[in-house]
Amino acid sequence: MIKFTKMEGLGNDYVYIDCYSKEQQIKNMSNLAQIISNRHYGVGSDGLILICKSKVADFKMRMFNNDGSEAEMCGNGIRCVREICI
Repeated sequence: MIKFTKMEGLGNDYVYIDCYSKEQQIKNMSNLAQIISNRHYGVGSDGLILICKSKVADFKMRMFNNDGSEAEMCGNGIRCVREICI
């Protein structure tokens, strides 16, 4: 079972997963983004955002669109990451 949070930022909704713990390690992030984002058979979202460990900061955000492609940045998504990580 994967624990997640679903949040909305300025009209876009995302599924957030905290990947800090070993129980929450995701092997195929792109595939999970497609499955979980499906609005008919999954949770339904515009994408998947993973909060991961970082070597240079407190954490890093990885964002996958609902088609499975990884994005470099997501302004609406990072609005919610701030709320989760504070």
